[in-house]
Amino acid sequence: MTTPRLRFAPSPTGYLHLGGARTALFNWLYARRQGGTFILRIEDTDAGRSSDEMVTGILDGLRWLGIDWDEGPEVGGPHAPYFQSQRLDRHRAAARDLVGRGLAYEDEGAIRFRVPAGRTTFVDSVHGPIEFDNEHIESFVILRSDTQPTYHLSVVVDDIDMRVTHVVRGDDHISNTPKQVLLYQALGAAPPAFAHVPLIMGPDKKRLSKRHGATSVMEYEKQGYLPEAMFNFLALLGWGTGSDDEIFTRDELIARFTLLGISGGNAVFNTEKLDWFNHQHLLRLDNDALIGRLRGRLAAAGYWRDALDGVDRDWFIRVLALLKPRAKTLNAFVEQVSPFFTEPLAYDGDGVKKHLSTAGMQAHVRSLRDAFAALDVWNEATLEQALRALADARGVKAGALIQAARLAATGRMVSPGLFEMLVLLGRDGVLGRLDRMMETVWSAATS
Repeated sequence: MTTPRLRFAPSPTGYLHLGGARTALFNWLYARRQGGTFILRIEDTDAGRSSDEMVTGILDGLRWLGIDWDEGPEVGGPHAPYFQSQRLDRHRAAARDLVGRGLAYEDEGAIRFRVPAGRTTFVDSVHGPIEFDNEHIESFVILRSDTQPTYHLSVVVDDIDMRVTHVVRGDDHISNTPKQVLLYQALGAAPPAFAHVPLIMGPDKKRLSKRHGATSVMEYEKQGYLPEAMFNFLALLGWGTGSDDEIFTRDELIARFTLLGISGGNAVFNTEKLDWFNHQHLLRLDNDALIGRLRGRLAAAGYWRDALDGVDRDWFIRVLALLKPRAKTLNAFVEQVSPFFTEPLAYDGDGVKKHLSTAGMQAHVRSLRDAFAALDVWNEATLEQALRALADARGVKAGALIQAARLAATGRMVSPGLFEMLVLLGRDGVLGRLDRMMETVWSAATS
């Protein structure tokens, strides 16, 4: 059995988008599952639309996902991808060879492939046998009048030279395949096995685009998604493992991957589902790993201090444990952790109107502050007991005091459990925030 050789061949006319990333992932998984070779080839022959910035974006996206490649040109070493633009002479020679053998002809400076009569067939690993009547395939250009090779010629010549055995790509390439099969045959090579995977659609069942949200892979990195979660999520977009399980590591996905598991129907991208995958992978991280992932983002927000890896580590781990049930991304952790590092600069306007403007609330909050200050023991049980006892004594609902305390502590109407937060903020911090809210809210109301 021939060792599989697969390639991902993006065009650097845009950043790595989700569809391209999923295609790369399927190729990579199959190569790793079969002990084969995964090749990265940048198809940059459209010089007017290609750019170094886009190449960097593609490489960054693949590396973030953990998709590595196995070989490259001699110049640059194995960690440099192949660039199609470095092989133009090879493509031109192939076109002239076809002309010399009567399989192509020159036409107004361009070279066209001479499509033979008959039918072109291939077996697709996803869709099964596919057949085209050659009568509907016009003789097509393989070398333009400016001597630039076209996509069909370049991709076939490169796949032959790189000994590619399997081509896994999007459904939108099915219509290209008969032309390429004819070129393989004309160049004396057996076509590779083809697997055309379903396109990724938005929730409206239209092709995924910017109107559905971010499509660039690295935008999701910026938003705080984990690469292993995105990898897991993309792998299951149009491919099934044969079980009801959904959360997998890379090694588990490699062990299960087959081309036969790819569905012929379009896959629907759902941000809520991605959030769920990300949350599940976040919950799998141990404390060291989670802190490591958060450190740079916390530093950028101005929250990181070295003590969080030292004397304050246990406190910080308790803070993160409180946030874990709610924070679905790394950015959500940073946003939700802010009250533990900085006092509120303002208070939610709806919250103030709803919870602080009722008659007598200023006196209730002052009494709550005094009740908290009088506690001998500062823990969740004593804090809750003090608040509920005060509510009974003053004839006010406990929920009203809870919301007032939440606004004082965070400036927000929604937060993790109040009493757990108050413990972690500490006595001085909580009393200071209650004082500040009373001074800010009610002094502004009377001024």
